[in-house]
Amino acid sequence: MTEKVLSHTNLAGPQGLVLNNVSALWAKFAFASCGAKGFLKIGLLAVMLLGMMPVNTVMARGTPDGFAELSEELLPAVVNVYTKQTVKTQRSQQMPQFPPGSPFEDFFKDFFERRGGNGEGNGVPAKPRHRTSLGSGFIIDSTGFIVTNNHVIEGADEVSVKLTDGTELEAKILGRDKKTDLAVLKVETDKRLTAVKWGDSRKARVGDWVLAIGNPYGLGGSVTAGIISARNRDINSGPYDDFIQTDASINRGNSGGPMFNMKGEVIGINTAIFSPSGGNIGIGFAIPSIQAERVVSQLLEFGKTRRGWLGVKIQSVTDDMAESLGLDKAEGALVASVSPDSPADKAGMRAGDILIKFDGKSIKEMRELPRIVADTEIGRSVKVIVLRKGKERPLRVTIEELVEDAAVAAVEDEESTDNLVQETMLGMELEDITSQTRKALKLPDDLEGVVVAGVTRGSAAAEKGVRRGDVIVEITQETVNSLDAAKSRIESLRAAGRNSVLLRIYSRGDYRHLALKIDEEK
Repeated sequence: MTEKVLSHTNLAGPQGLVLNNVSALWAKFAFASCGAKGFLKIGLLAVMLLGMMPVNTVMARGTPDGFAELSEELLPAVVNVYTKQTVKTQRSQQMPQFPPGSPFEDFFKDFFERRGGNGEGNGVPAKPRHRTSLGSGFIIDSTGFIVTNNHVIEGADEVSVKLTDGTELEAKILGRDKKTDLAVLKVETDKRLTAVKWGDSRKARVGDWVLAIGNPYGLGGSVTAGIISARNRDINSGPYDDFIQTDASINRGNSGGPMFNMKGEVIGINTAIFSPSGGNIGIGFAIPSIQAERVVSQLLEFGKTRRGWLGVKIQSVTDDMAESLGLDKAEGALVASVSPDSPADKAGMRAGDILIKFDGKSIKEMRELPRIVADTEIGRSVKVIVLRKGKERPLRVTIEELVEDAAVAAVEDEESTDNLVQETMLGMELEDITSQTRKALKLPDDLEGVVVAGVTRGSAAAEKGVRRGDVIVEITQETVNSLDAAKSRIESLRAAGRNSVLLRIYSRGDYRHLALKIDEEK
């Protein structure tokens, strides 16, 4: 790669002429005053001083002369991935209807039965169809370990790869991880394959040159070049989104292919494109190598991914929430609920806490926390700092392994037959919990709060998803167990000058937080 030195010392135009005139006058003065020898000494001294002075220069990396040598080196390590999936369908056919006793009735009945139907012409099996897909991958070990995207081999009955020399090999799936969309394959071959090394995606900067190699539209090893357009992109594809964005051309079939830096190191795995038409428009996304390398190593070692578990459900801290809690900035992760007997529960973390630091790392946005926790070594004890009622509290948490939990069943809305006193607050009709209410809504025996009996149409509460049957259990980090307590808490916050309140709501078996303006109805 060539480098250019841009210097502001060589000035052209009128300013340069003025500087040259000044230099000429200075030279005449020095020669007249000091003579030839003195002038020479002064000149040498001036040159030395100018050499010691800092020069205002900008070091800028120009466009590479070409990518031919790098491409030639890397292409043998990139493979085309092909999959085949058998799709079984049934063809619904109805036997023609004939008058009773018709000689054709027995003929067609026998015909349909021979084809596998039930004699009534229903459920006749159709011929199995084979669906194929294509993608890309890259070799990380010369013995035949290959990395690709999980969605490339999802549901495949057969997986095969083609090397750059045309060799086709059957591949075995060693492990996959749906949450990061990664998979590891293994091929058996007698020859040593060309492999590539992982790079550190954390060192990659916006504006750096990158190469993408893959199998777009089944055309085989294609090389495209571009720059890193952005980092830390969240495209809502999973809980651990942290994509590198690039303008290098990435199309269908590039999925699973590598993104290289100019050292020939893999710093990303091309995974998704943003395109209304399905073609390249200069917005592609790659999984960063710092995340992919860890997942791949676990798939190779365990056949699955082992992630850290904290045991909390979290929400983003909105501006309204920050205002209701008296915070200067809307930062951190708000703890909506804590799982019983979880690491967070054992450490003393509570619902309503705002987690602002985890293992020395500041949590600016909620989405940062799941990635950091997932990457934490299982069994490790880490320091966590939470904000509780405006004060920082340090906690010590021992991380456990994440195990997928069963889904919590939703609670259906049911009418309460109690003749209760209701009061409208914050765009909601609230009432106390009674035994009949508890039974009708299937509320836990130990749940305390006030029930939402109705929501005013068009109110902020309605817009934020509050529904009849929800239960408000806390108002700005204080529990409320009755309608009077809720009203008193809101009035005290209004008197304290708060414009918003933070509600903790139990809804269909789960908890969440939301902020509402106190005087919205006025």
